[in-house]
Amino acid sequence: MSFFSKIKQTISLLKEVDLDALGKLSQKIDLPEVMTAVGQLDDRQLKGLMKMLKSQGKKGQHKLPPIDGDFYDLSLKLTERQREIQLKVRQFMEKEIKPIANEYWNKAEFPFEIIPKMAKLDICGIAYDGIGPDEQSFLMEGIIAMELARIDVSISTFFGVHSGLAMGSIYVCGSEEQKQEWLPKMQRMEKIGAFGLTEPEVGSAVAGGLGTTCKREGDEWVLNGQKKWIGNATFADVVVIWARDEDSGRAKGFLVRKGNPGFKTEKMENKMALRTVQNALITMKDCRVPESDRLQKCESFKDTAKVLKMTRAAVAWQAVGCARGAYESALKYTKKREQFGRPIASFQLIQNHLVEMVSNLTAMQTLCFRLSELQDEDLLTDEHASLAKVFCSMRTRDVVSRAREVMGGNGILLEHDVARFVADAEAIYSYEGTKEINSLIVGRAITGYSAFVS
Repeated sequence: MSFFSKIKQTISLLKEVDLDALGKLSQKIDLPEVMTAVGQLDDRQLKGLMKMLKSQGKKGQHKLPPIDGDFYDLSLKLTERQREIQLKVRQFMEKEIKPIANEYWNKAEFPFEIIPKMAKLDICGIAYDGIGPDEQSFLMEGIIAMELARIDVSISTFFGVHSGLAMGSIYVCGSEEQKQEWLPKMQRMEKIGAFGLTEPEVGSAVAGGLGTTCKREGDEWVLNGQKKWIGNATFADVVVIWARDEDSGRAKGFLVRKGNPGFKTEKMENKMALRTVQNALITMKDCRVPESDRLQKCESFKDTAKVLKMTRAAVAWQAVGCARGAYESALKYTKKREQFGRPIASFQLIQNHLVEMVSNLTAMQTLCFRLSELQDEDLLTDEHASLAKVFCSMRTRDVVSRAREVMGGNGILLEHDVARFVADAEAIYSYEGTKEINSLIVGRAITGYSAFVS
């Protein structure tokens, strides 16, 4: 190239260069050194460099897919009415609960102001015949449990204890008079319920014998003993208490009203999970309950087990919600968090974690969906419910662990929500039947041999 041609080309380049921008750039980097380095690149390297620079220039314009844990679009299988209820619950949780979830979890206090707001959702006892204005399927009950846990497992647990365990006990084991007295008010959340089965010394072995006893004296029953881990009990209007009849040795259920003499609740402190849930240690000392408040259709632990089978499916869905909340929070974080000049969601190792998470989540959702279909078809067995509880509680542990991992150090901060999901997953893993107990229920069903110690 001739001298004049070089001058002409230089003048042409100067017309296209923003000299002010070039001056600012020279204050940050050594331009001659950059020019030398660029000049040493081959054609392939230059094309790669230009592609990267152009993509950086379009930052924020790349259309990213929505953050949605329903990878197989199971929502498309819902009816229009079911989808409406699902989105109504989701909106409530995101608007009313998400802004306060970490605060109350950290304080280990319950936000009582949400109860009237939640009551307006009209979702308590939604799958029970004749309860509430909008009777729905057990599938819908599971979807609701998932949506609640997707934002806050504590609120989902509060609701599950009230609508599932407490209302369910009255629905399954109560007389018509008891149903009429309690269920309409509990459905409207004017009265809150709790469920007292687990004891300080009796957890998994509860079917083999309760420590809490009951003895009939005339038209009253006298209850003595303790219950532990009883959610909602510190403020519940009625607590369903399961006790062993001293005369027959059989399990019986009782509706113990708030303020009943001889009935004392003590809030459990220093929990690492479900801190918003108000768990209580209950002590009953010569607690007298009238025969009219004994659950009239409970004659043995088999009747108690009917309630647990019904609610165990909802707990599996709750595990799905916990995993979904953690996954979606982590995915959102990885799209915003940048390292080495780009979002960490674009890194191979991060994507591997995300794919593992959505794989587990999708498997859990499809399993629970079929589980609820079996329940609605009246085909649900103990082993069906137990398999879902075992699998979902284990996979949830894996999902929340990976969610915490992709966040690095920020994963242990409450402000990103995942730390709360990590802790709450541990509670789901243990309650409504441990992994071991539920495994033995499934094992008995598939082998024909019981491995339970009698």
